[in-house]
Amino acid sequence: MSAQQTALHADHTELGARFTEFGGWEMPVRYGSIIDEHRAVRQAAGLFDLSHMGELRVYGAGAAAGLAHALVSDPGRLPAGRAGYSLLCAPDGGVIDDIIVYRLDESTFLVVPNAANRAVVADELEARLAGHDAVLQDETAATSLLAIQGPRAATILAGLTELDLAGVRNYGVAPAPVAGVEALVARTGYTGEDGFELFVPWDQGPALWRALLDAGNAHGLRPCGLGARDTLRLEAAMPLYGAELDRQTTPFEAGLGWAVQMDHPFVGREALAAAAPRKRLVGLALRGRGIARHGYPVTRAGEPEPIGLVTSGSQSPTLGEAIALAYIEPGTAVTGTMLDVTVRGAAVTAEVVPTPFYRRPGR
Repeated sequence: MSAQQTALHADHTELGARFTEFGGWEMPVRYGSIIDEHRAVRQAAGLFDLSHMGELRVYGAGAAAGLAHALVSDPGRLPAGRAGYSLLCAPDGGVIDDIIVYRLDESTFLVVPNAANRAVVADELEARLAGHDAVLQDETAATSLLAIQGPRAATILAGLTELDLAGVRNYGVAPAPVAGVEALVARTGYTGEDGFELFVPWDQGPALWRALLDAGNAHGLRPCGLGARDTLRLEAAMPLYGAELDRQTTPFEAGLGWAVQMDHPFVGREALAAAAPRKRLVGLALRGRGIARHGYPVTRAGEPEPIGLVTSGSQSPTLGEAIALAYIEPGTAVTGTMLDVTVRGAAVTAEVVPTPFYRRPGR
């Protein structure tokens, strides 16, 4: 089956995008230089098409209770107009997906799963909502999602909406017209920068994309692809499903225990309460020459036996050094520990360092 295309595909093509298949979608990986796009987000602003992400509306009198049963957090504790990071776990505690839940009003929630997991998450939520007075409606095919990220994102967006953006706090969401398009404006993102994600009707995505590019031209805004999105999220140590997260990994092993509310019953709670972590996710800074990539072995310094694997790695455009995330044995996950990463058959020294690797000024 051929990959799906977003409503903005023609716009991406006109801008000279290079495409890649991701989660069943044909998505822009870059328009020019990934490094230039990355730096635009850190220094000015970047615009992303995220319409491949899933949008699942859950509503009804029992929506809050149903989602609390389904997820590791209790979305019913969110006030209307707020969002929360959560995870959908299997009964054995393994991660099925990580998601953002937006509470739109007392009985309506928007659940945003990863593109490749949309169908799995929709089916699993449907099953777990059974017995609750709640309806799940998959709105993915009717929704375009754009993200404007970076220190100038708010300034650019402010020129296109009457919404008081200062009143939309981090992980806040509010409905408002943007450039004449009815949108849900959320102060969320996946880059480590301030920014907004805009949910709009599918066929209105291209018009809003062009309006944002026009408004941002004087502010250094650049269209950005998945390549820059990946290096940005790595610097911010944000997990990627299929790399840092999967069904063989628990939230606690991934360093996401803060998102788990153990004081309410949910699918997977008993397993998470009983299991000791078998591995720990850590940040690595390579002190020798080389770049760690997904799947590269990690060993104790000077020893041949692997104690873990790299999940994500790249040269950091912001920090000017090679960085990586890796799962290693819990006993070695101590800041300052010196390890080796096997890069193309050679041992490269790496140091366990605190994460995130990058934190925006003022955070």
